[in-house]
Amino acid sequence: MKAVGFHTSLPIENEAALVDFDLPTPVPGPRDLLVRVQAVSVNPVDTKVRAWVTPAEGQPHILGYDAVGLVEAVGPEVRLFRPGDAVFYAGALGRPGTNAELHCVDERIVGHKPTALSAAEAAALPLTAITAWEALFDRLDVGKPVPGAARSILIIGGAGGVGSIATQLARQLTDLTVITTASRPETAAWSRDLGAHQVIDHSKPLAAEVAGLGLGAPGFVFSTTSTDRHLTEIAELIAPQGRFALIDDPDSLDVMPFKRKSVSTHWEFMFTRSMFSTTDMEAQGQLLDEVAHLVDAGRLKTTLAERFGPISAANLRRAHALIESGRAKGKIVLEGWA
Repeated sequence: MKAVGFHTSLPIENEAALVDFDLPTPVPGPRDLLVRVQAVSVNPVDTKVRAWVTPAEGQPHILGYDAVGLVEAVGPEVRLFRPGDAVFYAGALGRPGTNAELHCVDERIVGHKPTALSAAEAAALPLTAITAWEALFDRLDVGKPVPGAARSILIIGGAGGVGSIATQLARQLTDLTVITTASRPETAAWSRDLGAHQVIDHSKPLAAEVAGLGLGAPGFVFSTTSTDRHLTEIAELIAPQGRFALIDDPDSLDVMPFKRKSVSTHWEFMFTRSMFSTTDMEAQGQLLDEVAHLVDAGRLKTTLAERFGPISAANLRRAHALIESGRAKGKIVLEGWA
């Protein structure tokens, strides 16, 4: 089968940073689906793994997490899917990635693809939807009000992959006023189109930007990017007893400024359930099915922003480069095989 991966961690400008391979077809484990991959999207985690991971000697490391495809075969203990089912999912760390024609994935973290979307449109959603859903409803618990706080949430990085779906989920499933950040006219317009009530400029001091809205101090802040740059401003603008969640990788995180306000801090890492085989691991598949229902009901839309052609090393290098530039909006998707 065709696959794309790397032998050595290299800058994305190097043609050997990602290369095309031919590999044997994987064999599904007891609860695995063997999926014929139709489309994938690229996430910041792909670029981080490419930069940080050293593959085993002689073995290419296959990247990729988001995927849409058709179930080709199932393991002996599979009970939720059958061959021919159209599925979408975000994969797991520690297993070969989705940048391969055939891919094995545990059925518990897989959802049924939305029928209203094409394979490319659906491929944009899984990883970011899981991340945003868990951050909003499992970590921040946005359904539980913060006493005295404005019923609002600030989403830092509203035009990114996670911010794009978090904005929609917060707008569709809560009564919160959704405030997002962007720094360019096109990303601000993108965020408003996805449902943001207000968009502020994260190139300016955030506390003053939020205060200027006249809404009061938000009870919730969800930071998807540049947390270390904004942390002091977040501590100033968030309501007392507020709840703060982040997903990026600051070099350090000094939360002492949160102490006087009793602000709780929550990490969201959507691979935790699959990495530790938690007892609620199946919740991710159920979550993706709920996302599919919301899409098919017209309440959520794809965050696909750019199509980079078929799945190949050359096109994936282009996608990684755009993500590393920090100028991507929404999701980059590749479909079919070169």
